[in-house]
Amino acid sequence: MEFVWLGIVLLVPMVWIVISVFEVQRGAFAVSSAARAAGRAYALAPDEETGLARAREVARFTLTDQGGDDMPLEVEVDCSLGPGNCLAGTSVITVTITSHVQLPLFPEVLRGGETGFALESSHTVPIGQYVQGRVE
Repeated sequence: MEFVWLGIVLLVPMVWIVISVFEVQRGAFAVSSAARAAGRAYALAPDEETGLARAREVARFTLTDQGGDDMPLEVEVDCSLGPGNCLAGTSVITVTITSHVQLPLFPEVLRGGETGFALESSHTVPIGQYVQGRVE
């Protein structure tokens, strides 16, 4: 009888830890993929406003594709040449995705207001020196 109780007391927390680790790993893969896809979408856009809209849309689609439908999403774009010159030749674009995953089956008593695991990933995309001129 003691062996059964000891097994339950040790097995239940171990299963929860394994499930939580898998959930965090899934979220980390999703955020990393979203940062890469958003960076590429931004770099291929015709202008910065369209680029930011495409980056957000692609990041959300990528999170959904990786099973992160309920994951919050924050997209930040930083350019080495400053705003207005992000898509100019020799610019370097860095897209940062911030999100978090909820830990499964986390007891309400232990939450203390926070039940998530924060995730962040960034991807850097250099714009080539020779960029096709835009006709105005």
